[in-house]
Amino acid sequence: MTGTNYIRLLNNLDDLELRGIREELPQYLDMISRSEKTVVDALYELSEKEKELRRERAIKACVKTAGFPFIRTVKDFDFQFQPSVDKAIIDDLASLRFIEHSENVLFIGSSGVGKTHLATAIGVEAATNRYSVHFITCQDLVSQLKKAEHENRLERRLKLFSRYRLLIIDEVGYLNYDTEAGNLIFQLVSMRYEKKSTIITTNRNLSKWGEIFGDAVIANAILDRLLHHSHIISIVGPSYRIKDISEQLDD
Repeated sequence: MTGTNYIRLLNNLDDLELRGIREELPQYLDMISRSEKTVVDALYELSEKEKELRRERAIKACVKTAGFPFIRTVKDFDFQFQPSVDKAIIDDLASLRFIEHSENVLFIGSSGVGKTHLATAIGVEAATNRYSVHFITCQDLVSQLKKAEHENRLERRLKLFSRYRLLIIDEVGYLNYDTEAGNLIFQLVSMRYEKKSTIITTNRNLSKWGEIFGDAVIANAILDRLLHHSHIISIVGPSYRIKDISEQLDD
């Protein structure tokens, strides 16, 4: 290969955005020249590296666009500190079978017990496996739906939220809403019912959801659809925030 063609090859790889091959090419050319690799083997391995790089980029893009408040994994969760959580159940949820069956997950527990951590960890696992995932707080969701309704584009917004294979709605119950909000959430849950999976985190017992949405009938209708195919994880234990403060004081 002439020096001119080598530069042209590098330029072509840049133009085609074959960054994995571009980065590894020099050392593979050296191995070919030393007869350590055949041309076919080198091309195959370079193509595999390119595929892996693209996969990693796609995963990062999926995770980034999901809107997670932080990145957590199931391995990061301290099951010894929170023994009420069955690790086997969480591992099964992390296998993502529930998404394939269009099932829902509800994490119920007081503030700081790890609900958002686990919801996010499962969401990250789903995004890593190329599922479309979106994370949003209940307050933001209600605000967006109300705004869309007032601008006569509610149907479009509902369809957007309905497209995600996994929708994570965080912090249901930290604020109370009016019946308009309850109706909007009901419409979204109904559109996703038996088609897509939803993860809910809530600090309120399900029997109290009538207070959250200002109407027991609406609340029951929402829960009826969420609970039909669902996994309910109740977390009873101390707050991780207290644990972190205690550890800082010990230090």
